[in-house]
Amino acid sequence: MSLIKFKRIEGNLDLPLPAYATAGAAGMDLRAFLPQGPEVFEQGDFKMISLGFCVELPPGTEMQVRPRSGLALKAGFIIPNSPGTVDEDYRGVLMVGLLYFGKRAYTINHGERIAQAVIAEVRRYCVAEVAELSDTERGTGGFGSTGRT
Repeated sequence: MSLIKFKRIEGNLDLPLPAYATAGAAGMDLRAFLPQGPEVFEQGDFKMISLGFCVELPPGTEMQVRPRSGLALKAGFIIPNSPGTVDEDYRGVLMVGLLYFGKRAYTINHGERIAQAVIAEVRRYCVAEVAELSDTERGTGGFGSTGRT
């Protein structure tokens, strides 16, 4: 198992490290770092929320930041760039952009689980310009071109 290193940012003395909630969980829970107090969201609000950590990922990996299904389906939050990518060479503070579609004000509290992180392998490829591409059955058919089923 590879090691993922987390460094606390100044002021983060109490948040637990991002962690898997169960043995079979694909994503690690990420918590809001709000030492100044809760963030209140009204419908349509978009806010960047700190996670209170920086990270060092193993070579050849990325961290995909994804919504938590409970917060998304029950409360109405989405992460607009989901999945957000944290590159292996990024060492800055981890942040999550939350967009709120709920009907009533919703408060995010310090330490609340707001997202999840999935670590994935990354393959890098050579790039080449060519004059022609190989033919396929689909060809240049775009959105909806493969049928309705």
